[in-house]
Amino acid sequence: MTRKKRLEKIIEIFRTEMPSPETELNYGSPYQLAVAVILSAQCTDVRVNKITPDLFKAFPEAKDLAAAEEVEIFEYIKSCSYPNSKTKNLRNMAIKLMKDFKGVFPEDPDDMQKLPGVGRKTAHVLGSVLYGQNVLAVDTHVHRVSVRIGLTPKAKNPVQVERGLVEIAPEDILHHLHHWLILHGRYTCKARKPQCKQCNITEYCSYFTKEQKKATK
Repeated sequence: MTRKKRLEKIIEIFRTEMPSPETELNYGSPYQLAVAVILSAQCTDVRVNKITPDLFKAFPEAKDLAAAEEVEIFEYIKSCSYPNSKTKNLRNMAIKLMKDFKGVFPEDPDDMQKLPGVGRKTAHVLGSVLYGQNVLAVDTHVHRVSVRIGLTPKAKNPVQVERGLVEIAPEDILHHLHHWLILHGRYTCKARKPQCKQCNITEYCSYFTKEQKKATK
């Protein structure tokens, strides 16, 4: 089975089970989603969602965060991974957002990446979630699942995974594909112990096929 055909079959199943996949991060504005996504790097969405209510209450808009001292911000996010660097990125992101974009979060992913703490992955998350853009963000879940099930079996890094998926995926579902693969990786195709018995795409999964062959030897 070709990679493209494999993905077509998997998309059919995902589309039936999750017709409108969405981010699990809580936010009320583009600025707030940017903050949440920056915080989510190497941190769970569950933890981020525990941090952001008080953080957003204290700094509801970019202008509020830009005017804050780093020590103030740190107190709200210290339970997150890498709080020191994220504190600096959040404050500097807000300052640049106010200075260069008058507080209005840009729609162009290239412009987004001019903001501190916003790399390619984060920009693509924001572009797809906020503006429905057909861009694909590759995080650790997307990377792992894509390689494991055989969609991008030879990919060694996020850029290769992105290119491999874009080659075979319909452009108009890229923003959904990001969430489908994340949610599948988060709850079913887990890193240490994939839940193959609860998985509904095993028929099209390279990993499952290999494991089945091993078991019959």
